[in-house]
Amino acid sequence: MAMFVHLTVESRAQNILRNGIGRLRKLQNGERGIFAMPVTRNFYVSHQWLRELKRGKSGPMVGIYFRIDDGEQVSIGHYNQAHQQMTAAEASAEIMSSKTPEGFEVIIARRIAASEIHRVRKLPQVVGWRYYPQSHGKKPCGCPFCQRGDFGSRKLRDEYERQS
Repeated sequence: MAMFVHLTVESRAQNILRNGIGRLRKLQNGERGIFAMPVTRNFYVSHQWLRELKRGKSGPMVGIYFRIDDGEQVSIGHYNQAHQQMTAAEASAEIMSSKTPEGFEVIIARRIAASEIHRVRKLPQVVGWRYYPQSHGKKPCGCPFCQRGDFGSRKLRDEYERQS
């Protein structure tokens, strides 16, 4: 059985423990699914989406760990590219063997029952990347569209206006 982690705000954890993960997000291709990452030996890779997801949410994030059958079909790919269908075990192996695992996502096209949930874990809130993978050390875009309402965005917008 493959172990996956789904990241969500802490305030939803008790509800998920009771009812499972049932909030299927609408995907670009019109399908619905749950976003998750396989649990790997590399903590950063498994939880890489935390900081990016936290940008738009209020409150701390937690990891919901669950198991699904190795042979279950999932979609895997980089967040801005086409996804391909493969089994859960193959998806885990694909991410673990990748030279650049940042930006991968796994989509499970069904609800996760409460009985499949292994545990809920509080996570350090500074794991992962923001904006896009490999963005560390690069200045974010300062245009008014990219910097709308984020903490510290006024300074970035002012600098952008001076350079334009």
